Parts: sequence; structure tokens; C-alpha cells
Amino acid sequence: MFASLHGRGNLRALAFEFSPVVEQAAPDTVTFDAAGLERLFGPVQEIAAAVLRRAGQTGVKANLALAANPDAALCAARGFAGVSVLPQGDEAKFLGSLPLGLLAPSPELQETLERWGIRRLQDLAALPPLGIAERLGPEGLHLRQLARGEVERKLVALEEPLHFSDELEMEYPVELLEPLAFVLARLLGGLTTRLATRGLATDELRLRLQLETRAFHERTLRLPAPSLDQRAFLKLLQLDLAAHPPAAPVLHVRLEANPVKPRAAQSGLFVPLAPEPVKLELTLARIQAMVGKEKVGSPELVDTHRPGAFKKETDAFFRATARSEKRPPPSKKGGCLGTRLALRVFRPPRTARVSIASGRPSFVAADGVRGRVLELAGPWRTSGDWWTLDPWERDEWDIALSDGALYRIYCAPPGWFVEGSYD
Repeated sequence: MFASLHGRGNLRALAFEFSPVVEQAAPDTVTFDAAGLERLFGPVQEIAAAVLRRAGQTGVKANLALAANPDAALCAARGFAGVSVLPQGDEAKFLGSLPLGLLAPSPELQETLERWGIRRLQDLAALPPLGIAERLGPEGLHLRQLARGEVERKLVALEEPLHFSDELEMEYPVELLEPLAFVLARLLGGLTTRLATRGLATDELRLRLQLETRAFHERTLRLPAPSLDQRAFLKLLQLDLAAHPPAAPVLHVRLEANPVKPRAAQSGLFVPLAPEPVKLELTLARIQAMVGKEKVGSPELVDTHRPGAFKKETDAFFRATARSEKRPPPSKKGGCLGTRLALRVFRPPRTARVSIASGRPSFVAADGVRGRVLELAGPWRTSGDWWTLDPWERDEWDIALSDGALYRIYCAPPGWFVEGSYD
């Protein structure tokens, strides 16, 4: 069984969703092999309903015809509106009322047939084959077989391009993000289905919105790992559009997915499961929507000796997860366990008032810190980045106060600070 689509829209993408064997008969017509679809959808009428339902979701408007051979389905799709199901063996009767021009005869042959009064397929199908072969040659005989729906051939299959995109034109300008989400869900459904049939996933989604002002609003969603999670994609796009809304109502939507191989991962038996990268990305996007993108990230050390220097990276979450999965087990070498002090750092450091006696701190007062210095060690003098526009230098002291606590303080050009306390 074969099916043909004739109309406008992304016919090729729609056909590839139902079959890997698709023929492009014309810019506005495609034919695909529908054999085996009855196992998925049921009878022929259910197959037609499934194709039309998907066509409506993707914005394709086309006539659909199903027949036992591709050329009969092609003629019916071009000649009849709506859905046509040709019974096997009755193709000639079903196609008889269609005009002869659908078969695209050569100009000389069409002129000859018009002189004979042959203007419809039923007129040509009624002629004797021997007379047609003698007077019109192989082309005329082939046209007669097409008119009777008797041509048996294989489809000239297209290779599905590794370019996964879909688009939809709005019937009216869309201003709110909620109805736009329904459109994005339709496009994502088709793209993820096509990727899955090829054993692929995506790590990047590119959205392009044509606005009522003729301007374009473009957004790119980069994923931490290849995935096919349609729900997560939709929510990430919604959060991104909520943070960066289009400046005018939307007239046209185009969504493109970058095809990549899916990632295969295997964790150890005794390693705790890490969250899925796409779900973690979705969680981060929700947090960013609440507190702002500039306030979300993972601290990462930078190449400097400046105390407390770090940079904030969003994708560092995923790199840290990968490193923890590959980290070797701790060493079990023998040795003595020593007592160590942990410095609990104050963020930010607390501004302090420090009294100096004989060049050393003698009294410290800060927020929650106050007392005489009983014991101290230091100073440890450090400096760096003197070759840049932002050099630094500081003197550090470890002190024991009369309140019984241990602290680290330091003196820098802005003044004195309490950096933290020892536990």
C-alpha cells in the first residue's frame, strides 16, 4: 500500500514520520510506502486519520490518497480533495473522471488524444492496448496503464536529510506565550519523533520567530547532554521566552534541532546516581527565572593566587558530576590520623576595627567578634597580579581572642577584615 500527499507545507517531513521510503514526485507532492502501518494504526481508514491528524498538528494542508500502487495514489491525491482510499482492483473505475492532464503526457501526444476526443482517464483506459501500442507507441501504452491504475513499480526513495527543522505559520498573530507553547509542543513532537527513528538525539535547539513588525526573534537553547526529552525541551523554551519575550506578536515559528549521537553512560554499582543532565538544566533554568541568571552557577577556581578568587560557571555542575563519576576510590594506606582545624570562611569578610600594639594586633572588634588578642601567629604576607590593573596584597594573622575563639584576620589596602573562624 502506498500513500500520496498533495498540498502545501512540509510534506517531506510529514511523510518521513510515517515511512523511511519517501519519493518526491513534485515540489507539492510526495508519495511514501505505507506498508506495515496497519500494525500500528489498524485499517486503512485509521491510517488516513493518523496522517491527517499529524498534518493538522504540523500545519500541513494537503489531499491524501491511499492505493495499492504509487501512481494510482499520486493521481488520486492530485485530482480529488480530502481523503481518497482506492480499492485494489477498482483503480480504473475510481480514477476515470479525472482529466487526462494529470498524467502529464507530452504536448504532441496530448494534442493527438484531444483530436480523438480523449480528455479523461476513463476514455483512455477504454481504448484497446494493441491499437494504442500501434498508433501511440510505448508512451501511449504507459499512459493507458497509468489511467487504469495498473503500473507496478518501486518508489525512487529520498534519503532523509540530517537537517531536522520544522516550521508553522500562524493563522493570526500570537501575543501570549501560552498559545505559543502549544505550537512549540507540536513542532517538538515531530522533531523528536524523526530524531528517534534515526537513532539520534539533539544537544541544541534553535528557535526563530518572525514578528508582526517583520523583525526576527532568535533564541538558541544549548543542552548539557544529548537528549530526546520533549517535555523538558518545552519547559526550557518556555522559561527562556519568559526571560526574553519577543517584542511583538508572532506570525511564524521555525524550530531546528542539531542531530547528534545519544550519549551512553554506565555508572558504578556503588556510585550514587547523579541527576539527568537535562533535568538538572531544567532545574537551573527554573532557579534562574526566580533569582536571575547572573546569580546561578557553580564556583570554579581561576588561575591566580588571589585569596577567594573564583568564577561562576553554569555548566560546571555537569563537569563536576562527570569528574565525581571517574574519581578513583580513596587510598587506604596506613597512617596516623591527625587533628586538623577547618577554617569557616565568612562571605563576605567582616569589616573589623583592630588596635595595634608593638606592630601587632592587640584588640579586634567586628560583627559578632570582639575581644583581646591572647595568642597570635603571623604575619604572612602575600601579593600578586602586580602586572595587571587590579593587583592585590595582604598581611594575614591567626589569632586567639579572649572570647575563646580562633580567627583569621588580614590587613589589605581597604583596611582590616575578619576572614573566618576556625572550628
